[in-house]
This record gives sequence, C-alpha cells and structure tokens, in this order.
Amino acid sequence: MIEQAAALSGLTQAMIWHGFAVFLRVGALIALLPGFGETSVPVRIKLGLALAFTVPVAAVVPPFSGAPDLSRLATLVLTETLAGTLLGLSLRLFVLGLSAAGSIAAQSTSLSQMFASAGSDPQPAMAHVLVLAGLALAMMTGLHVKAVSFVILSYDLFPPARLPDPAVVSTWGIGLVSQMFALAFSLAAPFVIVSVLYNLALGAINRAMPQLMVAFVGAPAITFGGLALLMLLSPLILQVWLAAIDAFLIAPHGAP
Repeated sequence: MIEQAAALSGLTQAMIWHGFAVFLRVGALIALLPGFGETSVPVRIKLGLALAFTVPVAAVVPPFSGAPDLSRLATLVLTETLAGTLLGLSLRLFVLGLSAAGSIAAQSTSLSQMFASAGSDPQPAMAHVLVLAGLALAMMTGLHVKAVSFVILSYDLFPPARLPDPAVVSTWGIGLVSQMFALAFSLAAPFVIVSVLYNLALGAINRAMPQLMVAFVGAPAITFGGLALLMLLSPLILQVWLAAIDAFLIAPHGAP
C-alpha cells in the first residue's frame, strides 16, 4: 500500500507539473487571443478560460522531461511564457490587419473622421464595425477549438523548455507582418479604387466647370458610396479574412 501510494503521489506530482507547464503557454496566449483576450473581458474570465484550455492541450502534449526543481521552474516560466506571447501576438496581428483595412477604407472614402473614437481603441467607425464583425464571425466558427489545435501545433514550432531561435522568430515575424499589410491593402483595395476614380471625376468636372464647388457637391456622393461599398463588400471581406486566419491556425509554421 505504501509503495502504491508513493507511486500515485509521484504520478500526481508529474501531472501537476506537466499541467502547470502547459498553463504557462496557454495563459500567455489567452491574454492576447482575439475575442478572449480583449480588454473588455475580465481577468477572472481570462484565468478560467486559460484553465479550461489547458486541460485538452495537456492531455495531448507529451509530458515534459526533467525534475521539478527551481532551475527547471525558472526555465519553463521564461520559455513557455515567451512562446505563448509570440503565439498570441501572431493572432493579434490578424485583428490589427482587419483594423488597418477598415482605416484605409475609411480614409479613402473620407469617413475617417466620423465617430473616430468608437470603441475602446481610437479608430474609424468603419474599422470598428469590421473588427467587431470579424471577431463575432471567428467566435461563431469555433475559434476556441481551433485555438486548442493551434497550441498543440505550436510545440513543433516552439519546443518546450527551450528559448526560441532568434533567427527563426525574426523570419517568422517579418513574414507575418508583411502578410498582414498585404492582406489589409487587399481588403481595402475596392475602396481605394473607388476613391481614385471619384477624385479623377471631380478633377475633370472642376476643369469643365471652374465656378462649381465640386468638393461640396461630391462629398455626399463619396460618403454614400463608401457606406454602400461597406454594405456590399463586408461579407466578402470577412470571408477572406477568416480564411486567412484559419489557414494560419492550421499551419502556423507554414506562414511566410
């Protein structure tokens, strides 16, 4: 009985140690995860979510080797928290990309000054609407399930108890940032094209009729055009954005 109790005690200690190591990475990810890591979510809710996410991840990830001593604990706190922070920042870039697309579209259609401080972060109303719709769509399509798979796959990209290679992290990060800028400009491209055509038309009208204040006459047109484009293209914009984030969640190491 004593030997069995000792074996059970050692097994329980190993499970707690393994779960704590996984919790370090998951907790840092939850703090930045789109939808779950927003500033409007209370810290207690984030802590509960981190614990809930830890259970399925710990059940799949192989147990870590090494005795639970002080030096091992310090190493895990540093490496796993850093890995979770990098993973959270990579997903947060997709939200920033969608916000940048909305800001570009609002600036192109002269709507950037209308309700510019909507939400907790100062941003145009068009960007605020796209970000809220994108987060809602991601949550409806099972972001929590995809996030668990994402954390499990991340152990191939960032092995446990090991500092990430700076060269790999820099290449991976630069590729993600460039991808986000390209995605933002691609999503806002219709608004930029319409803005260019609008200004060319105003210039031609101004040359033909110098006495007419074309800027005052054309202002309602560009406002209506921007809102109409947002209504027509927002489903396609969100679909493209969701496909991009889903592709990254499936293959985080395959990002350019």
